[in-house]
Amino acid sequence: MRDCSLLALSLVVPGLAPAQTGKPRRIVVLGDSLSAEYGIARGSGWVALLEQRLKTRKLAAEVINASISGDTTSGGRSRLPAVLTRHKPTHLIIELGGNDALRGLALDMTRDNLRAMVRAGKAAGAKVLLVGMQVPPNYGPSYGRDFFALFGQVAREEKTALTPFLLAGVADRADAEAWFQPDRIHPLAKAHPLMLDQVWAGLEPLL
Repeated sequence: MRDCSLLALSLVVPGLAPAQTGKPRRIVVLGDSLSAEYGIARGSGWVALLEQRLKTRKLAAEVINASISGDTTSGGRSRLPAVLTRHKPTHLIIELGGNDALRGLALDMTRDNLRAMVRAGKAAGAKVLLVGMQVPPNYGPSYGRDFFALFGQVAREEKTALTPFLLAGVADRADAEAWFQPDRIHPLAKAHPLMLDQVWAGLEPLL
């Protein structure tokens, strides 16, 4: 009788409902070297910092980094079904596309791959955040403009959350060279808190 009374009370008194009734948050990051801690110490990348921020904010969530250095949108699209099946995320962050541009791959292919990944994530029951990227000016203004725009286009069409530019506040600052590794592609560890701030702005409303 005591258990039944407590159950009945939890149904009518706010805040007494059992905590386990909510689905636990599981955030999967599907990205490339910018998310895989390329060239920096383990635990200093923005994905690891995300896990720390969630704990600080007392937001219970498991973070799974499914990022692979050098991955393209085609690679991410091909391995996403297995990632979704294995981890069953409640939230999916897609940070891919930069390597497509570095390899000069067709923009239509990148757009189609991103669209397919967003749809697959949503079909699996995850809230999806698409993370955008820009390319250096030497790729030409037209290509750079079209590449940047495709992330926003996919996000609008699929009605999903968007972080417009992962490296905002890093690549566009006056002393940008001081924030990158010698290859001028991969940020230093000190840039990753700023990268997290960009992702967090899109992720927090989904939590």
